[in-house]
Amino acid sequence: MQKPSTFPQALASAPFTLNQAEAFGVGKRQLWKRSSIEGVSQGIFRPSDWEFDLASAARSLSAASPGAWISHVTAARLQGLYLPPWLADSNELHLSKPRKLPSVRRRGVIGHTVVIVDSEIEFAHGMWMSTRPRTWLDLARQLPLRELVCVGDQLIRVPRPEFEGRDTPYASISDLRALIARHKNLQGVVRAREALHLMRVGADSVPESLLRLAMLDAGIAEPDLQVRLRPNDPVSPSADLGFRERRVAIQYDGGHHLSEEQIFSDRRRDRAFEAAGWTVLVFGKDCLSDGFTKAIVEIKKALRTGWTDPSVESGFASGR
Repeated sequence: MQKPSTFPQALASAPFTLNQAEAFGVGKRQLWKRSSIEGVSQGIFRPSDWEFDLASAARSLSAASPGAWISHVTAARLQGLYLPPWLADSNELHLSKPRKLPSVRRRGVIGHTVVIVDSEIEFAHGMWMSTRPRTWLDLARQLPLRELVCVGDQLIRVPRPEFEGRDTPYASISDLRALIARHKNLQGVVRAREALHLMRVGADSVPESLLRLAMLDAGIAEPDLQVRLRPNDPVSPSADLGFRERRVAIQYDGGHHLSEEQIFSDRRRDRAFEAAGWTVLVFGKDCLSDGFTKAIVEIKKALRTGWTDPSVESGFASGR
């Protein structure tokens, strides 16, 4: 009988599969004899004192499920995609399989049997999972429209290499359109089409997307995104949203704007716009919490009173 002191540390710190245990020379009988190890489901074990960690749980589930992949809400959480508050802390384990394999029957696992192509699955974070675009499409069945738009905006935004270590979006509008076309009968595909129509490149955060959608709901014409004060100057200050013809700049300053250095930078940015005759509106989490109700009032007022070029249409989409 194997002594406790010789039990592999790799098996004592996270869930593992029977195959992984056997690779360390630990058989199924030895596992069942250890009070510090408990079975989770077929072929999966975990330390009895293990504190739940979604990535570790998903990794072991993936390893024990050949031909399947982590998907839906689980994939979204591991990929850092936006989820609304009621799902943001979800520990649901979603596992998808192609139709040629038997349905998922594991305790505590939400199974899906789907049609998929190879390019919609990838090996990441030590497990097989749906790609971010496919995760977005899978979420279309569950998320409300505006939340689905927010996830889509995350996928198509142009990243900043100096902060994110990448310079290519996760997907393009045409990529997502092709994805939808491949899965015309998928539940949620109608909502995915609606979301695609509302998605825009340039929203750098979920609150920016939600503010833009709130403006559209209020009958305000669609704003431009990432509006540079000097259009042809790559180092020009920019506004998150805005109306150049009305000289209205709109900023959403989230939590990362609270550092002293960032506050100074934001003030310098706003003063540059103001010096050029723009009205600058700055909103934060308080405005987000009320659904941007007060922000919409301020934006409408600024658009009514702001400077305008007679040759350019008003900032209101209707009721002018």
